[in-house]
Amino acid sequence: MDAINQVPVIGLVLQFFEYLITALPFLAHVAVQLAVPICLAALCGVMCERSGVVNIGLEGIMLTCAFTGWFAGAVFTGLLGPGTPTRIFGLTTPLLLALGAAILAGMLVSLLHAWLSISVRADQIISGAIINIAAIGLTGYLNTLLSAQTLAATSNFSALVIPSAVAGLPLIGWLINALFGQGPIGIATIVIVIVFQILLFRSRWGLRTRSVGEHPRAAETVGINVIRLRYRNVVMSGALAALGGAYLSMEATNAFQAGMTQGRGFIGLAAMIVGRWTPVGAFGAALLFASSQAISQSINVSPPPGQLGSLLTHVPAQFFDALPYLITIVVLAGLVGRSVAPAADGRPYERESAS
Repeated sequence: MDAINQVPVIGLVLQFFEYLITALPFLAHVAVQLAVPICLAALCGVMCERSGVVNIGLEGIMLTCAFTGWFAGAVFTGLLGPGTPTRIFGLTTPLLLALGAAILAGMLVSLLHAWLSISVRADQIISGAIINIAAIGLTGYLNTLLSAQTLAATSNFSALVIPSAVAGLPLIGWLINALFGQGPIGIATIVIVIVFQILLFRSRWGLRTRSVGEHPRAAETVGINVIRLRYRNVVMSGALAALGGAYLSMEATNAFQAGMTQGRGFIGLAAMIVGRWTPVGAFGAALLFASSQAISQSINVSPPPGQLGSLLTHVPAQFFDALPYLITIVVLAGLVGRSVAPAADGRPYERESAS
């Protein structure tokens, strides 16, 4: 094996794969962390588009909720005090109230999109674009105003510490630590993916949702209220995107920066398409898109030895930052014509008048 590793190019490739296997526990844990907001955005898109409503405003919803959660946390901390964090997840009353405010904000923005898309029957792409533009401008402006103010220092949710005896189990210890060594929003994402997958394909609500997204006219003939179901699902999906935004400012960090979503809402849309509009598929695609950044962090923390290490350490960090977007483009280009959206996706529905 050492002789093969000395072969130019092939040797470097083999060394790289050896490094990935060695660093797998760290890579998996970081990849799940980075995939959480992307996955939540993708799940929001799945719920909307399975109902027949296109929502490209995920970026704006996440950004709005990231700002709302951070600002509400500072306000509640100032009013109620910092509180005493619990031993698990570091929960405090101000944090929980701020998370509730973020979820409420996401549902309100989604309600606006639902009204424009379903009742007004406006172009759904333009509605989502308006939400994105408004959120970027408004949160950036408010953040600039608040930067001159003195706000109460806030805490953030902490990760669950997996016992070393469990994390060190052969074969599965690293996987348990990667999936469950996260904060409450990260762990909730895993649970939501599983429950959403079951409900979408094994429940009455899931059957109705898929029928409304595929053939709303036929769905209404069997007594399904298409308009009400679409409203309900779009508003509910806003809570998922809200969790993704809150994760960025309340779990991954305890601060807000203008534009901190950095395109994760759009990558979430790509994950939805790559995952073929299924929750489990969306989660897998989110992990794929997050893996390149996880590799970048692993190289920064513990670069591989030898020629491979000196080569990778000279690669600009911006290259790894751009990789998720490049992977998104390549994967989507390969899926053109193969991944088919729900038949009624993006088509406004109007009830037939009673005669």
